[in-house]
Amino acid sequence: MSVIIVTAAYIAAQMLSDISSLKIITFLGFSMDAGTLIYPLTFTLRDLVHKTVGIKGARTVIVSAAVINLFMAFLFWIIARMPGDPAVGVQSEFAAVLSPVWRIVIASIIAEIVSELIDTEIYRLWVEKITMHYQWMRVLVSNSFSIPVDSLIFVWGAFGGVYSQPVIWSIFIANLILKGAVTLIGMPLIYLVKEQNH
Repeated sequence: MSVIIVTAAYIAAQMLSDISSLKIITFLGFSMDAGTLIYPLTFTLRDLVHKTVGIKGARTVIVSAAVINLFMAFLFWIIARMPGDPAVGVQSEFAAVLSPVWRIVIASIIAEIVSELIDTEIYRLWVEKITMHYQWMRVLVSNSFSIPVDSLIFVWGAFGGVYSQPVIWSIFIANLILKGAVTLIGMPLIYLVKEQNH
């Protein structure tokens, strides 16, 4: 798996999760933003990026994904406000579905940057200070730190003051459960790419 594929998959997962986060769903009895169905993959994909291009490359990809997501939200916002072609008829669906909710966009991007940079630093410390072996463990350890941070920043930034505290904590718990499960399932992916010397 090349670095191009891993990087593209990381950015695509970030974008899809940001779009999906506009809807709150019920998952295993918990309230949850739908973006959590795909977002957990980004933590392991980020580890793959780190493994192939090093820490500087991983940081660049994290910031680039945030800029792309912000641009995407801004583009959707502009398009939602542009007049539709009268010959086509009323086109309210785009604005109803894709017009960004800025508190969700901003909370999501801040959570992504902070948590993914933490993930990057923990991953680096594991490799440099502990061992190059047990690659699955570096994924597990780095994700164990970054997932709770991401979930706390996102759910309170996006939904604090909008939904009741029980709903927000339900979203938080659902995030932890699903992100943790995806981490466990996705850990073997780290073996798909070769370690690069940096």
